[in-house]
Parts: sequence; C-alpha cells; structure tokens
Amino acid sequence: MVGRLMAGAASHRSTLGNIAPLIARRALSSLLTLFLVSVVIFTVSGLLPGDAAQEALGQSATREQVIALRHEMGLDRPAPVRYMDWLGSIARGDPGMSYVANMPVSRIISDRLPNTLTLAGITAVVSVILALAIGVGSAVNRGGKLDSMLNVVTLSLVAMPEFLIATLGVMIFSVKLLWLPSIALVTPDASWSETLRSYALPVFSLTCVVVAQMARMTRAAVADQLDRPYVEMARLKGVPFSRIVLFHVMPNAVGPVVNAMALSLSYLMGGAIIVETIFNFPGLASLMVNAVTSRDMPLLQSCAMIFCATYLALMLVADVIAILANPRLRA
Repeated sequence: MVGRLMAGAASHRSTLGNIAPLIARRALSSLLTLFLVSVVIFTVSGLLPGDAAQEALGQSATREQVIALRHEMGLDRPAPVRYMDWLGSIARGDPGMSYVANMPVSRIISDRLPNTLTLAGITAVVSVILALAIGVGSAVNRGGKLDSMLNVVTLSLVAMPEFLIATLGVMIFSVKLLWLPSIALVTPDASWSETLRSYALPVFSLTCVVVAQMARMTRAAVADQLDRPYVEMARLKGVPFSRIVLFHVMPNAVGPVVNAMALSLSYLMGGAIIVETIFNFPGLASLMVNAVTSRDMPLLQSCAMIFCATYLALMLVADVIAILANPRLRA
C-alpha cells in the first residue's frame, strides 16, 4: 500500500515536471508576442493623421506654438528613441502623461478599467453558462428539434452585428417597454438596482454576440467526442449517458471548448467598442475611441496594450487549462 502511494506521488511529481517547461515556453512565447505587438501599436499609432500638439492647441495656433508644444511633448525626437522610452515606461507601470487631460494615463485608466472589467466579468459568467448549456444540449440531441432550433438561433446571432443587436435592445427594452435605460449611467453612489439596470442592455448585447460563437464551437467539440469509439463502448457496458458526457466526453473536449471560450471572451475587452459607444458606457473601449479622436497617443497606446495583454493572457490560461485537463496535449 505504501509502495503504491509512493509510486503515485512520484508519478504526480513527474507529471508536474513535464508540464512546467511546456507552460514556461507558452508564457515566453506570449511575452515575445506582446513585445512584437507593442512595436506594431507604436508604429500604427504614429501613422494616424493629425498631430497631438495641433489638436491640443486648436486650429488657431501659430506654427511656432505648435513646434514649441511638440518639443515639450517630445514629439520631435526620433521614433526609435520615443519607442524605447515608452516601452521602458510601460514595463515600469508608468505609461506617462495624457496629452489632452494633462494627467497621468494610469489615473485615467484606473477610473475606467473597473467598469470594463465588471461588464466583461458579468458577460463572461452569463455567456459561459449559456454556451455550455446550448452547446452540450445541441450536441447530445443532434438531428432533433432542439438541435435544429438552437442551430437557427445561434446562426442568426452570429450573422447579426453587435450594433444591430444593441439598437434592437434599445428599441424594445428602452423605447417600447420602458424597462431599461438606453444610456449606461454607472456612478459610484448608485444602488444595486440602478447598477444592474445600467449594465443590463450592454451585457445583453455582448452576450448575444459572444454566446452564439462559443455555443457552436462547444457543440462541434462535444459532437466530435460523442462519435468516438470509447463512447460507444461505454454505452454498451451500460454506463449512464449523463455520466459518459460529464466524465468522459467533457474532459476530452475541454481543449477546443476552452480555446473557443478564450477567443470569444477576449472580444469583451477590446471588441466592445461599438457597444460601449452606443450605450455611452464609461469603459476602456470608449476611452480608446476618445484617445484616437484627440490624438492622445500615450492613452491610446496604453489602452491598446491592455487589450492585447488581456487577449494573450486569456489564450495562455486556456492553453494551461487544456494541458492540465487532457494528458494527450502534454505531448
């Protein structure tokens, strides 16, 4: 008995030892990708038409005033020098000063980031639960009426752009039924009921966009596993079908499912620009839109880096979960 326990512990340590280098390689790959993304963000933001100094001073400013402000902002320095300074500041957690607001970018982002994280968190919880229920339910009832109905619904939602869903939500729930506000007024002193009503339409719009894709990819992954020989063998042995789905099919399908969910949920941080703009939601995506309009480069670049870092973090977490859940992926 003791020998079996010691052998099991040794096997567990060996498994962890095999997984750790793989996770470390994935993490290093993500950091390298983030570095390359920072180069692209800095380059593309520098190619935007317009000038931050001109935007700050207005059209009536003289050429001498614009040149002086450009020198004060450091915009007349070579691009490689500005990039290295900016990258060093980002690494230290100090993205610099906003050109327009004349205050630290970190303070501006800290006021908006909790709203975006709350919106993304609520949407993620609702979307994951609905996607798993729809995807698994559709897969186990392939060819039936429930599967056909769910396929029609998810295909319709995939085909509908988010601005149309948000607009329909406003027309139905705000204009027609007068149930929910059309503008998300998120304030610190709001009550729970007011906060939930403010988040309701943005969460509804994002959930409709995200859950359809997750549900379809979940259905495909579960249906693929249900066609495997081990499922047929388990059914012939009399194993209950619910047990087969929960303890045999889902662990093998977790890799594609988690990756599909990570890809869809990454949209919540960076791809919710249209939804936040329609509902005037005080989040990070709408803040980035304002930064593009005002040519506030430090703020724009910081928001873009947060979105990209979140996307890479979600993909890394998805890879780690898939590796831990499915031993075959460790090879």
